[in-house]
Amino acid sequence: MGQRHAAGAGAVTLEDYNTYCDGLGQTTHVVQWGGSHVWKIGGKVFAMGTPDGDHLAACTFKVRPISFHILKEQPGCQGAPYLASRGMKWIQRFSDETLSDDDLKDYITESFRLIGGALSKKKQRELGLIE
Repeated sequence: MGQRHAAGAGAVTLEDYNTYCDGLGQTTHVVQWGGSHVWKIGGKVFAMGTPDGDHLAACTFKVRPISFHILKEQPGCQGAPYLASRGMKWIQRFSDETLSDDDLKDYITESFRLIGGALSKKKQRELGLIE
């Protein structure tokens, strides 16, 4: 998703982000909540990208509890506004001080898996996630 930069969310363009999320398969995309690019699987959000022009100003994604505990204290990351305050394990990455663009892709993929895995077995079968 681009090279590492010292400030801002990195070199991730909005197009890079949308192309990556779309490539995970069985996803839907909507622009909502003040212009955020929201990606869903089975109707459930797995990633939210906040644009700043053509680039990604911030990206929010679900993580495992241990990742939340570690990442929320790291430079360039925080517990996602609104979601984390309600006990949900979501991180917002707003610069690449801790998470490189490649690391961000890995976390988006993990969020996709976590959300997809929490869908009903019927929905998972419909989406081809399980046999």
